[in-house]
Amino acid sequence: MNAGDHNSTAQPHGLSSTEAARRQQQDGPNLLPQPDRRNWLRIIWSVLREPMLLLLVGAAGIYLLLGDPQEATILGASVVLVIALTVYQEHKSERALQALRDLSSPRACVLRDGETRWVAARELVVGDVILVAEGDRVPADARVLDANEMMLDESMLTGESVPVRRSATPKGEQDENLIHASTLVVAGHGTAEVMAVGSNTAVGQIGMALRTLRTPPTPMQLEIRRAVILFAALGLGSSALMTLLYVAVHGGWLQGLLAGITLAMANIPEEFPIVLTVFLALGAWRMARHKALVRRAPAIEALGSVTVLCTDKTGTLTENRMSVAELVTDEERAVPADVLSPAMRALLACADLASPDRPFDPMEQAIHASATRLSEPLPREGWQRLHEYPLSRELLAVTHAWRQPNASALQIMCKGAPETIADLCGLTSEHRAAVLAQVDEMASRGLRVLAAASTAWNEDVTRLPLTARGFRLEWRGLIGLADPLRAGVREAVDEAQAAGVRVIMLTGDHLETARAIATQAGLANSGAVVLGSELAREGAALASRARETNVFARVQPDHKLRLVEALKRDGQVVAMTGDGVNDAPALTAAHVGVAMGERGTDVAREAASIVLLDDNFVTVVRAIRHGRVIYDNIVRAIRYILAVHVPITGLALLPLLFGGPLMLLPLHVVFLQLIIDPVSTLVFEREPAAPDVMQRPPRSPSRRLLDMRTLFGSLGQGLAVFVAVVAIYVLGRVDEVSAAQLAALSFTALVIGNLGLIVVNRAGAAQRHWWQQSNPAFWIVTLSALGLLFLITRFEGPGRPFRFAPPPLNLYLAALLLPLLVLGLIEGWRGMRRRRA
Repeated sequence: MNAGDHNSTAQPHGLSSTEAARRQQQDGPNLLPQPDRRNWLRIIWSVLREPMLLLLVGAAGIYLLLGDPQEATILGASVVLVIALTVYQEHKSERALQALRDLSSPRACVLRDGETRWVAARELVVGDVILVAEGDRVPADARVLDANEMMLDESMLTGESVPVRRSATPKGEQDENLIHASTLVVAGHGTAEVMAVGSNTAVGQIGMALRTLRTPPTPMQLEIRRAVILFAALGLGSSALMTLLYVAVHGGWLQGLLAGITLAMANIPEEFPIVLTVFLALGAWRMARHKALVRRAPAIEALGSVTVLCTDKTGTLTENRMSVAELVTDEERAVPADVLSPAMRALLACADLASPDRPFDPMEQAIHASATRLSEPLPREGWQRLHEYPLSRELLAVTHAWRQPNASALQIMCKGAPETIADLCGLTSEHRAAVLAQVDEMASRGLRVLAAASTAWNEDVTRLPLTARGFRLEWRGLIGLADPLRAGVREAVDEAQAAGVRVIMLTGDHLETARAIATQAGLANSGAVVLGSELAREGAALASRARETNVFARVQPDHKLRLVEALKRDGQVVAMTGDGVNDAPALTAAHVGVAMGERGTDVAREAASIVLLDDNFVTVVRAIRHGRVIYDNIVRAIRYILAVHVPITGLALLPLLFGGPLMLLPLHVVFLQLIIDPVSTLVFEREPAAPDVMQRPPRSPSRRLLDMRTLFGSLGQGLAVFVAVVAIYVLGRVDEVSAAQLAALSFTALVIGNLGLIVVNRAGAAQRHWWQQSNPAFWIVTLSALGLLFLITRFEGPGRPFRFAPPPLNLYLAALLLPLLVLGLIEGWRGMRRRRA
């Protein structure tokens, strides 16, 4: 953002920090009406409508009808426990989402205590002086104090699609000097005084419609939703069938209905949507803590499939903290020092006067700092900037026209791309060749090079030319600016390329500067640099450049869009970084658009799926890593949920096959849910990354979350546990133990198999043993489950509500070991296959 006070000699001071704090306390924060937040009552109400809890309440009612109030009371208490656990998980997810909303709050550039600073837009108060520029979303209703060719898109407020001009002095419409919150600056820049904030703004008075906005479901959520509907239909159908079979075999409708409800509780996969909600919310929150703010959930899904990462150079690969490293005129070359020749001081002063009074661009800040320290002081006080010719695609230069006190001629100061300035100065072919040779030499050392020129305008101010081409400028020299590579960039590039992600660098800089930085960063094939204009080609030429070239120089925003489209046609999954207004189409077209949070425009941030809070390339690669880990953990949780429901369903049906009493009761299912729910959300969500997460190729975007391999692999794991449970059940019947002992044995085998499934799916595709993976939540859940299992199966008192009796020790040991042995054999076979692969 480049904003400043350009047309007036009086410089606004802005409010003091103390006064701003007092006004905010008086008027409240600058916030528009927010979408409804789910408070505790809303969360509890949504939990109470869950099918699982309704089934539990139904089971408690049946126990009352059967004359068993003790069982009904225990089941009722378990309902309260399940509600408490689910509400806690939902509240944690809601807090994560709110933290993301707070992080994504827009920022504003404001004058406080006479200094320019960035603050959260919510901190603005009436009376603040704000600076806005092309690409910014206006943060509050304000009155324009000073403007330079400022145009606003007010379509979201008025419905009018044509941009409107805003200036400090109205020339027609009464509100021509007013700008409104949430409108977009599409051209120019200026300063304005805040007149209204929050609900008092024009959009705030309209904006209750924001409360109705809801994010559409992601492809992954749609897939899970279909799976839940399918499994729920199968579960309800099988429970109805079981009720009928039980009545046919044993008689007694109430007991049959209880058996059907138990089977339904065992079958309904209500954990699926909870897993997605919690994993995506907490995953996005964790990514935000690492400076990558996810604005759209599908980006997390797409991150693991990214095959090409297109990145800007300045501020992303480099620090964007520039300093003037070299000054070159036709006669001399110098490194900025305490003493400069008059020609060098004039060069610095010229470039400084071709910049805003309060520069935000890092190059202009570096020039201003050096000019203030080293150039001969120019008496800006009393000088008046009469006109500015802004940078444009057609003319890569900025020109400012100044009037000095008591001087008839205007001073014209210009800076920009060396080729452009050389053309504006009309240099001879020999002089131009010498200048461009100097530029190439400086750029080859990684310097960013600007040129400066000036002249005097002796004609009337009303006859200023329409463009800077109307001036006959005089060459001043070259300014070389150093922008070092960010720490960790080379390692991040290596990590991305090892993960099968091709890194492409795009920059508006000179070709040699691009080559030098790309080589420092370690990009593959960094020596082959082509101009962005090559991307303007069509057909095979464009496809070839997109497929073979990793470094592009002198890139324009529309070149980015053409590159994205060409890569997509080639079957690539593209992530693209950007920060400007004109980058928005490329950010929208990319599978994952990544905007800069610090220097990016509001337009770019709104077009992007992810916003970097530190504008760092390392953060982009870290986001890809996080995306892969989140997806891996979702797959682990889904596999576990599918697997664990197989033996539970089997144990519910087992008595029908052998003609015995029910082995699985609603209270048993509650016990299992108290393991399954925290494991599905807390344990697997905290799983660390597999060692090979950034060594494997990107995931194919066509690969489904619930593919045949995942489905049958999970059902196979569950079937193995069920075989172990059946074996224990048969051993108990052969030894003719009591029904209560047989139930305890079967349940022990089921719980141990459940814990074994956690271990098997934690290990997943990791190349290390599960006990080497740090996850405190796993040990808390496992040890708690084992402790409770021991209490209810080895002691009569705690086991009575479960209708358990302590079984013989030899069979009990078999129930503890057999499921683990079966799963151990499966894991050993899988490890052997992995080593062979």
